[in-house]
Amino acid sequence: MAKDFISNLSGPWLESLHATWQRDSAAVPEEWQHFFSGFELGSQNGGTSKPGTVDEAFALKQSGVQSLIYRYRNIGHLLACTDPLSPCQLEHPLLMLSEFGLDENDLDTVFSTRRFNRQSATLREIVATLRETYCREIGVEFMHIQEPAERQWLIDRMEPRRNRPELSREERLQILEKLHEAALFESFLQRRFPGQKRFSLEGGEVLIPVLDAVRVACPAAGISDMVLGMAHRGRLNVQAHIFGKHYENIFADFRDTLEFGFQGDGDVKYHKGYSAGIELPGGRLHLTLSPNPSHLEAVNPVVEGKCRARQTRYGAGGAQRVLPLLIHGDAAFAGQGSIMEVLNMSQLEGYGTGGTIHVVLNNQIGFTTLPKDARSTRYATDVAKMLACPIFHVQGEAPEAAVHAARLALEYRKTFGRDVVIELICYRRHGHNEGDEPAFTQPLMYRQITTRPPANRIYAGTLAEAGFDASELKDIEQRIQDRLESALQTEPKTAKIGFQQQWSDIGREYRPAGSGTGVPADKLLALAQALTELPPGFTLHPKIQALINKRFEAVMNGNGLDWGNAETLAYATLLDEGIPVRLSGQDSRRGTFNHRHCVLHDNNTDTTHMPLAAAAQGGASFQAWDSLLSEFGILGFEYGYSLETPNGLIIWEAQFGDFANGAQVIIDQFIASGETKWNRACGLVMLLPHGYEGQGAEHSSARIERYLQLCARENMVVATPSTPAQMFHLLRRQLKQPFRKPLIVFTPKSLLRHPSCTSSLEELQRGGFREVILDSTDTFGVTRALLCSGKIYYELLEECARLGRNDIAIIRIEQLYPLRKDLIAEIVKTFPPGVRLSWVQEEPENMGAWPHLRHYLTEVAESIRYVGRPEDSCPAVGSHRIHAEEQSAIIRAAFAD
Repeated sequence: MAKDFISNLSGPWLESLHATWQRDSAAVPEEWQHFFSGFELGSQNGGTSKPGTVDEAFALKQSGVQSLIYRYRNIGHLLACTDPLSPCQLEHPLLMLSEFGLDENDLDTVFSTRRFNRQSATLREIVATLRETYCREIGVEFMHIQEPAERQWLIDRMEPRRNRPELSREERLQILEKLHEAALFESFLQRRFPGQKRFSLEGGEVLIPVLDAVRVACPAAGISDMVLGMAHRGRLNVQAHIFGKHYENIFADFRDTLEFGFQGDGDVKYHKGYSAGIELPGGRLHLTLSPNPSHLEAVNPVVEGKCRARQTRYGAGGAQRVLPLLIHGDAAFAGQGSIMEVLNMSQLEGYGTGGTIHVVLNNQIGFTTLPKDARSTRYATDVAKMLACPIFHVQGEAPEAAVHAARLALEYRKTFGRDVVIELICYRRHGHNEGDEPAFTQPLMYRQITTRPPANRIYAGTLAEAGFDASELKDIEQRIQDRLESALQTEPKTAKIGFQQQWSDIGREYRPAGSGTGVPADKLLALAQALTELPPGFTLHPKIQALINKRFEAVMNGNGLDWGNAETLAYATLLDEGIPVRLSGQDSRRGTFNHRHCVLHDNNTDTTHMPLAAAAQGGASFQAWDSLLSEFGILGFEYGYSLETPNGLIIWEAQFGDFANGAQVIIDQFIASGETKWNRACGLVMLLPHGYEGQGAEHSSARIERYLQLCARENMVVATPSTPAQMFHLLRRQLKQPFRKPLIVFTPKSLLRHPSCTSSLEELQRGGFREVILDSTDTFGVTRALLCSGKIYYELLEECARLGRNDIAIIRIEQLYPLRKDLIAEIVKTFPPGVRLSWVQEEPENMGAWPHLRHYLTEVAESIRYVGRPEDSCPAVGSHRIHAEEQSAIIRAAFAD
């Protein structure tokens, strides 16, 4: 049967597989590894071995050795001693010698090896090397990496040194100092500020020497900026011992005596961010810790966006200069879907950051939930395998191993520009916070933890056993204690308040109106002409060619500019002024509704052309990215990008407006409240398609009411532009006003091609965005006024014309927040006495703008009537027929006596 199998094989295929094995044995299935190992050994012996001979037996053992080497690399982590709370596993059935046709009698036999650290070795030496490399304090998962060169790179750096660091005396003392700082800081806070939440790092103190090792190695790796994101656990410790935040300022936070230094609500001490420039032996490093709410892992895409913006600003080589480092909890890394979204960005052209170092601080427990109830995988980090990146599982009480993994991770990131994961397996000495009792739910686990010495004591004992002077070790500890006691008696240092760096020229307070945003006609014509130019031989789809021609003709004729035309000209004029523009979202290059087409495709070759890139001047750039199918992650990314780009137009567009529901945490916790909590302004623009056209509950409403509910203290701008010219001026105003606020724009769908929804070139030349619009200045005969916003204006206008009602005025409120009550009041004052006012909207009464505006509108008029759909739990009906009936009823009610 075996003979039949061999005879049926394709000769070329077998030769090709053999050649692949010769390049990299791990690249072929394990059974073929055995076959080729035996084949080559037989060839080396002249091919004279026969079945049942000594040569054949040795060949089988030789192939077994190669299989053993492969398997240790593949699953050796299963034997690694990485859990400080569990005894070490000594054997694994899949790693027994008998699994490979070997036994103890073969231990002193010399075998040839391929892709090992030497060409031949005894089996005893081979096993020792593999167990010391993969089965000690570091377990490594890397054989799932698909690139052979990456796997071999890791092998070459792990096996020769047995995954042990080469540390000098000074480096080992530095590790001890960082462990002492981490541990003594926490115990000091516990004594001096009992009962206060701090989300202690105790049990996971190894994080501090790990971050210190990365920090110290950054300058030599060409890194000038490191941006960190982390949750609350250990945050104060990181601020103190990695960023150098003064102890006295941290103590002032505990005493609650430190003023915010800005007008806002502030935040709890374990959510705040921090930044610092520090001098290291290899050079200067700028560190940033992003503020983070309690929503675990929400900060991750924000950090990635901040890093990408800095990398873009630095230009060529920027990806090497800026390092994102994210610190995760084990339960959150396995449980939060945002982890997958952020990992998925890693290798995407529009969102990659040159590789992120992920540090998972594995406490082996969530709040009170054990791993068996929190995940379906062996490791908390298994989701990271989607990137085929290396994962280092490290014993949390082995700081030297952890430092080695950190250095190797940084080197891997520099070499391959890919993510890497370090899991620090430790424990949490207290409950979820210091006031929580963990023994209620994990009595045995915490009985063991209570009696366990802290990591700094264990490592101090290790150094003492290694011959370090006891007094020297004690002096390190005493110096830290003295610093803590001294800082407690010291006044806090004055911190820099206000916007820094590129934000220094940006104002803080919202101001209505502002300078005009019009653009001269000759400039608009020149840009429109440039947007029609194509590379030589570039062939467009006939319909797209017709669209571009139509847009240019509209500019030439001075009228009939549709939405896509005016929006494109807004980007072009900003780019021409040296202002960068970044547009990101699902299908944003074309536009969900086929209106934008900012990236053109050759109809024959599928090559692309971006006309707006030609408009960029003064170092500006135009970026347009079709994002992964994510809302939470991408909106967080663009928010982070906008924090670093106050002088650029940064836009996130939802496919449909209510798709932003999937990013509600980013909207609530960052966009709406980031400035009042953390003094972090942003100018991010959100484009949310909105309008009732009978497409059902999920494709109608962008949930205007939710954004207006978040509005207070002029924290953001909410607008519903009704014409292309209004959109043009609104986008330009975002960069022309002296302050930055998030801009929420409810954009149209059917109006993109509505014959009445066009603007003239003159409207783009003069004035600016109008917050409130009254079409006619003649209000003498007005008997009724209809206030509205968005698409329904055109339906009211059409009905008004059909009925010949010249006595009805239509007022468009284009900016829903901050509401220009003064402008509305000025218009109402021009009406004759007794004019009846109605608010007309498409949305149900408990949705849309009405719940927010009704209070403000009654300040302008004594009474105002509501016209719209009745209250509902659903934004819209699913039947197009019923939708049309409801829409007609709204229009009839608006004009009814």
